This record gives sequence, structure tokens and C-alpha cells, in this order.
Amino acid sequence: MADHANGMFPLALREVGFSAAGLSIVRKLHLTLDAERRTVMLGPNGAGKSVTLRLMHGLLKATAGEITWGGQRIHPAAQAMVFQRPVLLRRSARANIEYALDLAGVAQAERTARAAAALDRVGLGHVAQRPARVLSGGEQQRVALARAWALAPRILFLDEPTTSLDPAASREVERIIAEIAAGGTKIVMITHHLGQARRLADDIVFMHDGCITEHTPADQFFRQPQSPEGDAFLKGELP
Repeated sequence: MADHANGMFPLALREVGFSAAGLSIVRKLHLTLDAERRTVMLGPNGAGKSVTLRLMHGLLKATAGEITWGGQRIHPAAQAMVFQRPVLLRRSARANIEYALDLAGVAQAERTARAAAALDRVGLGHVAQRPARVLSGGEQQRVALARAWALAPRILFLDEPTTSLDPAASREVERIIAEIAAGGTKIVMITHHLGQARRLADDIVFMHDGCITEHTPADQFFRQPQSPEGDAFLKGELP
């Protein structure tokens, strides 16, 4: 793994907003995330979670405010993102990872070994040469995680990575996420599964109607949320 220097943190959002087609999607977001804790974002549909994740990653550009990492603009090479549905190329599982490493500037002599090691870590060394797109949904998501892990990012963004998976595949993905975090990578993850959030989160960012209504330790959130919206969400009173 790369050196995950805490000096790269915190990841900070200050007065961040994003508007499109005349609509304000998120507004006045204030958030500070440190390196050590696994952060899970919760909230009802349409709360602005995915947009916020993409703003932090840099896939979207904020229309207001600023996002910094350790006081500097976030460098794309220091992060990775995994989506609900894996975005895989029409090539083998290992070649998908090698391609990402190539784009990241990893020397050709290292790429095959690093890709093979990443597949082994997610339990897929035996499918290295199989076309990635013929693998099961759970296997494809594990390839996507292996690809991200091989890049040794300092921060990994995850947008509902287990939404379409069965319980067994979801638990395997959770195991991999926990191992990535244990290696020093900061995790920021969206999920709709409260059980998953309880298992993985150190802290919770709760969003409602385009705003962050609370950022609190996970055990405190599930025991006694600090916002009425968070309380309603846990009671099933928000969609």
C-alpha cells in the first residue's frame, strides 16, 4: 500500500453547493473528515448523497464553495471510486486492473504482479483471465474493488456498492471494504442498508433535502440521532 500520510487530511467542504438546470441540489455543505474513521453517508432518496460523493471525488465541480484535502485541492491520483454497477471494460478481469494501473502511470513491469495480487486479495485469482463482464454481479463488484485497491488510493468513495447483490455477496464486499480500510485507506460510503452502516461505519453523515443535518459517531447516531430528520429516518418515517 502507498503511504497514507495523515497530513493529506482533513477532507473539508466549506459552503459547498451544486446547482444544475436552475435547481439547487445540495447547498451550504460543511463537512470535515479525518483519515482514520470509516464514514458512511445515510439519508432518504433524493437527499443529495450521490451528488455530494461525486463532488468530493471531483466527478462534479461545485458551483459554490470549495473542497480541499489537507488544505490543498484534491489530487485525482490519490483517490478511487466504486459505483453501484461496476464499470468494467470488455477485457479480462486482470486486464481491467492493469489498464487502470497503466492510466495511473505504473510501470509495465509492475502492472501484472499488482493486478494479480489485487485479485488474490478479493478471492478472484482463479478468474484473472476470464472476461470481466461474464462474471457474476458480486464477482464484478469485487473486480471493481480490486482495481481500486491496486491503485492504493488514500481515499475510496463507494456509492451503494452492494445494492444489487445477494446477502452472501454483500458480506464479501463488506469484508473487502473493511480490509481496504485496515490498510490505511479512508472510506467514504453511501448505503441504504442500516445493518451494513452499523457494521462498517465509524461515523455517520446524514443528509436530507440537499443539506447535511448531522455528522456524528455511528454508535451515537444509532442510539440517539441529533437531528429530527435522522430520528425520523431511523424510525422509517422518511422514504
